[in-house]
Amino acid sequence: MAAGVAGTKVAVPCGSAHHCVYQSLGRRVVPAIPEQPSPSASYDPSAPNIARMYDYFLGGKDHFAVDREAAAKVLEHAPEVPLIAREGRRFLRRVVRFLVASGIRQFIDIGTGLPTGGHVHEVLGEYAPDAKVAYVDNDPVVIAHAWALLKGNGRTTVVQADFREPEKILTDPLLTGLIDLDRPVAILLMSVLHFIDDDAEAMRVVTRLRESIAPGGYLAFCHAVSDVCPERLAKLGDIYRQGPMKGAKEKAQRTTAEVARFLDGLEPIPPGVTAVPSWRPDPHDRADSAAAVWLVGGLGRKT
Repeated sequence: MAAGVAGTKVAVPCGSAHHCVYQSLGRRVVPAIPEQPSPSASYDPSAPNIARMYDYFLGGKDHFAVDREAAAKVLEHAPEVPLIAREGRRFLRRVVRFLVASGIRQFIDIGTGLPTGGHVHEVLGEYAPDAKVAYVDNDPVVIAHAWALLKGNGRTTVVQADFREPEKILTDPLLTGLIDLDRPVAILLMSVLHFIDDDAEAMRVVTRLRESIAPGGYLAFCHAVSDVCPERLAKLGDIYRQGPMKGAKEKAQRTTAEVARFLDGLEPIPPGVTAVPSWRPDPHDRADSAAAVWLVGGLGRKT
């Protein structure tokens, strides 16, 4: 997520989780000490950050020079990444819109990133203002920005947790205080599972999340795959391991057939797992963009 609604700026001063300025459309609000807990860790502005780099790819403003330098290395080898980021955001919008039309009013967005424009709560504001969403991320930068942006929104919450620990997510009081897991919920895993290098661990996480969904609920994901350009994806993995994911293990890239298993046990919603531009595109969407996109996505329903 990134602070990216047009005309909106969010500033969170370093060293203070209690004072944030939210300026929108010329209005200035300085909230009192927030009710949410402070982020549990500090962040290092001298190191590139995945969420801030993604914000840069989306055309946002919440990134530092170190993020832009790391992003430039990505773009040198894969200039299509901003297109893929935008297509991923359009996919999210179509998925949320479908879920609203299917009666879902509870959403859990795991690995959400910075609160950019077009995120879940904004789509819900258009189509289902009564819906609730819990954002989950382990990045203190994301947590601080999200609380600043969403302050006063009683239908959202922000949970700081590692997406590799689904049990902690599902039992966090901030989540369970808003989301009723005994009722249908949509769990969203957008561009996050490809950051888990171990295949067994990725499947363990998804399996536990699937198990938590009540009948009538859904799980959606999108994931980078190696089907289209394996060499390019491998190079991008090297760049991220040298930058924002320094120290992470090298891993084999997953194919579309492999990531489709994340929907095992669920009823796939047509057209199944496919390149994100091809998943229920709107009439005005570009038909030729799918060929350049190595991000696939899918949605499954628990019966």
